Amino acid sequence: MRLAALLAALRPVLPLVLGLSLGCSLSLLRASWGRGAGEDPCPGAPGRAGPAAGGARPGAAGPAQEDFRPRIVPYYRDPSKPHKKVLRTRYIQTELGFHERLFVAVLTSRARLSSLAVAVNRTVAPHFPRLLFFTGLRGARAPPGMGLVAHGDERPAWLMYQTVRYLQQQLSPDYDWFFVMQDDTYAQAERVKALVSHLSIDQDVYLGRAEQFVGAAAGGRYCHGGFGYLLSRRLLLRLQPHLPRCRSHILSSRPDEWLGRCILDSLGVPCVSQLQGQHYHTFELAKNTEPEKEQEGGFQAALAVHPVPDITLMYRLHKHFSRIQLERTYQEIQELQLQIRNLSALTPAGDAGLTWPVGINAPFRPTSRFEVISWDYFTEQHLFSCPDGSPKCELSGASKADVRDIVEAALEQLNRRYQPLLRFSKRQLLNGYRRFDPTRGMEYTLDLLLEAATQKGHSRLLAKRVSLLRPLSKVEIIPMPYVTEATRVQLVLPLTVQELEFVANFLDVFATNTLDTRDNALLTLLLIYRPYDAQRVGQVDVFAGVKAMVGELERRYSELKIPWISVKTEVPSQVKLMDVVSKKHPVDTLFFLASVWTEINTEFLNRCRMNTISNWQVFFPVHFQEYNPALLYRGEQGAPSSTDPLRDGRFDRRSFAEACFYNADYMAARSRLAAAALDRDELLDAMELFDVFLHYSGLHLFRAVEPGLVQKYSLRSCSPRLSEELYHRCVLSNLEGLASRSHLAMALFEQEQANST
Repeated sequence: MRLAALLAALRPVLPLVLGLSLGCSLSLLRASWGRGAGEDPCPGAPGRAGPAAGGARPGAAGPAQEDFRPRIVPYYRDPSKPHKKVLRTRYIQTELGFHERLFVAVLTSRARLSSLAVAVNRTVAPHFPRLLFFTGLRGARAPPGMGLVAHGDERPAWLMYQTVRYLQQQLSPDYDWFFVMQDDTYAQAERVKALVSHLSIDQDVYLGRAEQFVGAAAGGRYCHGGFGYLLSRRLLLRLQPHLPRCRSHILSSRPDEWLGRCILDSLGVPCVSQLQGQHYHTFELAKNTEPEKEQEGGFQAALAVHPVPDITLMYRLHKHFSRIQLERTYQEIQELQLQIRNLSALTPAGDAGLTWPVGINAPFRPTSRFEVISWDYFTEQHLFSCPDGSPKCELSGASKADVRDIVEAALEQLNRRYQPLLRFSKRQLLNGYRRFDPTRGMEYTLDLLLEAATQKGHSRLLAKRVSLLRPLSKVEIIPMPYVTEATRVQLVLPLTVQELEFVANFLDVFATNTLDTRDNALLTLLLIYRPYDAQRVGQVDVFAGVKAMVGELERRYSELKIPWISVKTEVPSQVKLMDVVSKKHPVDTLFFLASVWTEINTEFLNRCRMNTISNWQVFFPVHFQEYNPALLYRGEQGAPSSTDPLRDGRFDRRSFAEACFYNADYMAARSRLAAAALDRDELLDAMELFDVFLHYSGLHLFRAVEPGLVQKYSLRSCSPRLSEELYHRCVLSNLEGLASRSHLAMALFEQEQANST
């Protein structure tokens, strides 16, 4: 009985025990077989020939295993030699050896530079990554917006030689493919880019419309220059040593034939029209061809069309092929949406997981009430969510064009869906709502009053709600000028009598975060005297304490010089103060206009350097203002410990006291202001630097919150001599900086309780 009970208990695990036993047995057998068939397990044993017998280290790897054994190379630097700084490349793709995909070269002439070349630049150039025009001679004034290289000679073969030489020397390290075309050629950019994406870069490629050499053998062909041709980077590099010999030995009046002969004689590579399964389709235009009426299949599939004798035909071709590309894109979108609908039934969520529009990201789902995206209400005339905070403003500019465009799109979609049974026409936009969803784009909800007409002529008014989405398009990287973090920053600190008690803290923070760390930054003080104080400066200098603190800093740091400039004025206008400072510094000076409550640190100074670009962009940071501790920590001994410096406060959007800009940009904007005859004192007192750059410069104004600028609470002094707008903004900044709504409510509640008792 006991044995039967034991077997019944072990029966469930019996297959596991048998499997483990069998697996271990087979593993031992295989190990013994492998040892017998392989090398001797004891290569260093006495009496056996092995690596140890030859004097090598026991266990050293053989030649076949050397690549798989890591070798640790210890770092050693000779202390007698000076340390050499490692120079890194500007871009990581240069250091890793990455290449751009395609470069396009357009051959033109001085006679057609302002006609056909401009047409190519306006139609084809925006669709290629990079395009340059090559000409022998250029006029006195080149067309704007065109990259142009002039070689100084109009001979066709010489122009081709200089162009190929330029591609080899200047561009071959950066690009894999080179597409060469003439200015009377129309090329479909998308087809050219698709062609190079299917070709291998590790071959000598000379691809185009193959033509037979005159009087040459059957195998000798060159690529016709009128239809463009494609050259690989490898072929250009191999051709480089043979190019001077081709220039002196090959005579031809046709540049494309000269290049084809040079490639064939030097490398033995003829032109081909088909390579790696890819065809180079071309189409030759006849005289008086109508692109809109051309139905031939070769024309629709052509990669390059030639000849294009005038600019009107170039624009018509571009319009025709753009419409074909757009229709093809819409067809692909419909096919993808159909596939998504068919596959959605197989997903765990089923058809309920299908989003609208199909293929677009689902709407953003907020996790708390603070993440809810609000809707903006609008009508055809007014917007009820204005940038300046007012409850109602007139709809104008881009917003008005956006509303008009979205209403027209809604009518077009309705008519497309219900025609020919119904025909809709707009009577009125009753209500409009829009919001920007960062995950998908701009969403619209429209209440339209429509007139619906039937085929029999009957009509009636009806209200219909429609939802539309303007999705986010392809992300585009905007090229920006190169800036570094090594630029010297010139701090400018205006000081008034009311701000004297905060100067000591500013100088201490400046010394700790800038001077001790040897940051590349200098400081200039602007001492603003009132007329009464300026008259008594010989007896009582209100800024004597500040000058004493500056002298102490200069004694502590022997190489430091902090200049100060005395200014007498009743209204400390930013523009007037910068007029004084700007004249005393070079034009390439990077200014940071600070306030006495600013706490300078290296992190912010680097962002000031990176976000300020000469002749391109100025930076107006929004500092973080801490709340009044008396209202925030009522009755407590001190502030609670917190690792988050941005916890109790707000970003002061009403303050424009801090600014980073270059002196040259300020001088240019100031000159435009003076040319507009608006540099009178009363107008300058009502302006800030932000207004000057906004209205009188073509620069980008970058205004963003800056977590590196944290200011302690203090009640700002608002001068009544300022303009009404500036004074009102200063007062609002003080009021909003007292405390949050919850802290203010709690303070009022406690005050009412205290009064009631």
